[in-house]
Amino acid sequence: MKMMTRRSFLSLSAATAAALGISFLPVETAEACFAIPDAQNLLEEAYLYAFPLVIMNATKIYSTNTETANNIRAPINQFNHARKLADASFRTVVTPNVDTIYTQAWLDLSEEPMIYVVPATDRFFNVQVLDAWTNTAAVLEEPGIYAIVRSGWQGTLPEGVRKIEVPTTTVWTIARIVLSGTEDLPNVYAIQEQMQLTPLSMYISGSYVPPKGSYVPENDFIPVNKVLAMTPKEFFDTANDLMVLNPPAPEDAALLRRLAALHVGPGETFDESLLGLGGTLRWKMMLLQLKSKLTEQATQYARQMGQWIYYGDPIGDFGTEYTYRTMVALIGLGANTTDIAIYPKTEVDSSGNTLTGKRTYKLHFTSFPPTVDNGFWSVTAYGDDDFLIDNPIGRYCVNDRSGLTPNADGSVDVILSADAPEDTTNWLPIAKGGFHLFLRIYKPDWNTLNNWQAPTVDVR
Repeated sequence: MKMMTRRSFLSLSAATAAALGISFLPVETAEACFAIPDAQNLLEEAYLYAFPLVIMNATKIYSTNTETANNIRAPINQFNHARKLADASFRTVVTPNVDTIYTQAWLDLSEEPMIYVVPATDRFFNVQVLDAWTNTAAVLEEPGIYAIVRSGWQGTLPEGVRKIEVPTTTVWTIARIVLSGTEDLPNVYAIQEQMQLTPLSMYISGSYVPPKGSYVPENDFIPVNKVLAMTPKEFFDTANDLMVLNPPAPEDAALLRRLAALHVGPGETFDESLLGLGGTLRWKMMLLQLKSKLTEQATQYARQMGQWIYYGDPIGDFGTEYTYRTMVALIGLGANTTDIAIYPKTEVDSSGNTLTGKRTYKLHFTSFPPTVDNGFWSVTAYGDDDFLIDNPIGRYCVNDRSGLTPNADGSVDVILSADAPEDTTNWLPIAKGGFHLFLRIYKPDWNTLNNWQAPTVDVR
């Protein structure tokens, strides 16, 4: 029978402990099993700190695992132009957006800056620039020519090129182009064809042929599953290596001084023996309860919007809010800052009962979300696994382009059900089991949003 302390940071329930064959050691006995003081708390702090960096790297490995660019992947420093919206087969990132066509690129700035050309468009279109720690370094919204450079780069740029500094060598760019139905795809393709991504030296010379990448079969994995399956040594050695070229922020110094006891930091080599007796078990228990623990601790950042809850600032620019940063990386990698988008979520109906495909619901709008500029809104359904729900008509969301039929008073009701109604115009398919909804609002009008009445989810 396995043993652990009652003062475990896992707060393991008696039922779970019994099911796993775990009984509890007295606190004093358990602490004597650790090679360093406070090993439990340090292990958790280190994991929460490094998780965004490691999952970003795993996502990069998967997304660049190809010899040539296609509509799913592209080699480093090349565009991956999606040619359709995400569907139920998409498994790269949880809770994918199905309103916009993505053009993504993973950049390596170790040798030189990359030139990114943003064309003029007639619709919502922006480019989110994320650093290796999942912070949004910039959002490119105006058409123009941008140089994405590593902070501290001292070179000279051509006239008219705007410099965007990023503090890490690894950069993830996500361009979102809003789509109005399948018939609008040629217009989106035309925008993608005007986008350019070129190393600075090749941009200056005027000649560039993207190099061939490589494909490794074992790198065909689901990034989040890959990271969660890592041993402590695999995880922290990966993080330590990544921190060399993607350095921690200056404000991380105090935490890194504490984590040095675990040999966690740039260029360090993690010593698994420091976790002491039962270290592997504690690691597995930590991962088992990770998502629920993060969600609980992140409630301080939650904002209420009717029956919906969204996460507010400092989302997308996290600073030292490490737990919050990891929670967002786990459930929605690549989240925007609140001036660009918010993502209200509900898992319950208007009576507070958990949503289930065993029932039929009515999503009732008295009015639609207020936005500015070329902003838009949508409601997307996801299963308990945080991925899109397979359905016979291939509909994963409703939005301001869905052509929904209004009621006589101008309000709109959307039917949420696992089985199709007779009229599917206002139908959003849901899972047979549990499900939840995300209400995305891009370019929210904050002057009026706080007084807006959010939609309700009512049992029919």
